[in-house]
Formats: sequence, C-alpha cells, structure tokens
Amino acid sequence: PDLDTDAAAITASGITFGYSVKKTDDKVTGFKTNVKAHFYPDKSWYKPEKVNDTILMHERLHFDITEWHTRLLRQKIAALKPSQNVSLELEKLYTTMSQTLRETQNAYDAESDHSRNIEEQFLWQKKVAAELKTLEAFK
Repeated sequence: PDLDTDAAAITASGITFGYSVKKTDDKVTGFKTNVKAHFYPDKSWYKPEKVNDTILMHERLHFDITEWHTRLLRQKIAALKPSQNVSLELEKLYTTMSQTLRETQNAYDAESDHSRNIEEQFLWQKKVAAELKTLEAFK
C-alpha cells in the first residue's frame, strides 16, 4: 500500500493489445488481434484497516469498467476490413480506447466520490452491468 495517500485501495488494470497483419504480394489480406482486460496485482493494493465491502465493490467495478472498454475495442476492431492502413487504424483504435478508458475511470471516481456517494455508486454499477450485457458478444 501507498502510505502517502488517503486512498484505502487501488485497482490497477488496463487493456493489453497486440496484432499481426497478413500480407500477400505486399497487399494486406488479413489481420489478427489479441485484446484482453488485464488486472495488475503487483500494482494493486488495499489498506486492511481502511477497507470495507463498499470500497472493495468500488474497486471491483474499476476492473469491470476495463472489461467494458475491452469489449468496446473488440467491437470496433470487428468492424475493420483488411486494408493497407489497417495497422494504423488498429493503433488509433487502441490509443483512443485507452484514453476513453482513463476518462471513464476518472469520471467514475469523481461521480461516486470514490464510493462515498452511494447513489452514484449504484448508478455506475447499473450502467456498467448494462454495458457489459450489451457487449456480451465481444466477451
């Protein structure tokens, strides 16, 4: 735990992304991607004396938000067609989604006041659950 912060817990997560492009006669004929929501246990922590079930639930939702954006990225990738610019398009999608994920995580913390605003926390739980359900095909 980081003793220099008031935080009771931190969940470190992100989207891992990789791809390969298939070419025939210098023409892009296909591509494969690997997109995963990743939890970083070595960078995540909690202070036992400060944490409770509400805080742990709040932290869990941070990972669920990462999964939501991972599925969104998979959805956007599924719409891509092989082209000479596919590498650039994939990189741009990943960069944009990573930024959107950061903004969403920050909005979640701000609006829920790091779990202290119970009403907002509940609204976020409903919103994230609905988004995950909508994107079930991209699990």
